[in-house]
Amino acid sequence: MYQGDTMDKKELTEQEIRTRYITPAVKNAGWQEHQIREEYQLTAGRVIARHNTCIRDTNTIKRADYVLFYNFHTPIAVIEAKDNKHKISDGMQQALGYAEMLNIPFIFSSNGDGFIFHNKYSGENEKIEKEISLLDFPSPDKLMDIYKQYNNIDSAKEKQLSSSYYTENDKIPRYYQLNAINNTYNAIINGEKRVFLVMATGTGKTYVAFQIAWRLWIAGIKKRILFLADREALRNQTYTGDFSPFKENMTIVTNRKVDKSYQIYLALYQSITGQNDTKNIFKQFSKDFFDLVIVDECHRGSASEDSQWREVLEYFDSASQIGLTATPKENKEVSNISYFGEPVYTYSLKQGIEV
Repeated sequence: MYQGDTMDKKELTEQEIRTRYITPAVKNAGWQEHQIREEYQLTAGRVIARHNTCIRDTNTIKRADYVLFYNFHTPIAVIEAKDNKHKISDGMQQALGYAEMLNIPFIFSSNGDGFIFHNKYSGENEKIEKEISLLDFPSPDKLMDIYKQYNNIDSAKEKQLSSSYYTENDKIPRYYQLNAINNTYNAIINGEKRVFLVMATGTGKTYVAFQIAWRLWIAGIKKRILFLADREALRNQTYTGDFSPFKENMTIVTNRKVDKSYQIYLALYQSITGQNDTKNIFKQFSKDFFDLVIVDECHRGSASEDSQWREVLEYFDSASQIGLTATPKENKEVSNISYFGEPVYTYSLKQGIEV
C-alpha cells in the first residue's frame, strides 16, 4: 500500500517519509487535496531591529508539516513529521505548539511507522494520547463528529459554520486572522450580542472585520450591517479596500437623508451624531434596522458611558455588536470590557514581534 515498504526507512529523509507514508495514510482515510495543507506557514519570522530598520529573520519562520481543514476555513488537525531515525512521538511537542497557535484540538506526530494521536477532546475514560497505525488515521467525518459533539454543534449550526470567507482576490487569512474571524463568527452564531476583539496595529483589523461580516452576510445570518469608524480616511479606505467586494450592496452614510435600500453601511460617528435630533442622522434608521454593528477603534469615545457615540450603540442594541481595538482602555471613565466583555481573541504587538 505504501511506497518504499521494501526500503530501509532509516535511510529516508523526512520529506520522503511524508511522501511515501504520511500523505498516503491521510488520503486513504478520506482527506481530499483541498483539505490538506502541507508546509503551512504560520509566521513570517521574528522581527529584528537593526539600526534604523526592522527586518524579518527568515530562519525563525514557523511552518506546520500538515494542517488539515474540515472545510475551507476550519482547521481541525495538525501533523508533525520526523524521519524514521526519530521515535514516533518526537514531533509531538512541536505539533502541540502549532496546535496552540491555531486553536486546533487534534494533534498527530509520525515517523512513518504510525501516528501518536493527541486528542484534546478526550473523555474522562479515554487516553489523551494513543498510538494508531498508518491504516487507522481518522477520516474527516470522524474527527468532525468529535469536534461537533464537544462544541455542541447541531445540524443547523453546522450549516452556518460551512459559510466560508472571501477568497476571490487570492488572499487568505494568516493564522491569527483566521483565529479572530472564526472565534468572532462562532461567538455570534452562538448568540453572543457583544463581542470584543483585540488586535495590534498593522495586523489587519479591518480585513478581519470584513471577513467576519462577509461570512455572516453570505450565510444570511446578518442581513444589514453597519461599520462605524472615527476617521474619514479609514472609512474611505475601508470602502475602496477591504470591504469593496460588497460592491453595489454597500454605501457610505453622510450627514444627509439616508438611503435605506442598501445592506452594508459605512459611517463616521461624527457625521451621524450631533447635539440635537436633526443632527442625529442614525435615528433615521429604525432601532432594529441593523442586525450587526462593527465598531472600529472602540477604545476611543464609543466606550465611554456618557459619550454621544455610545448613544449610537445603545440605540442599535438589538443588533449583535463587535468591538475592534488595538489598545483596549480600562479606567474609571472608559471600559471596553464592561461594555463588550472579555476579548474572544487577542493578538498583541508582542506576539507579532516574537513569532
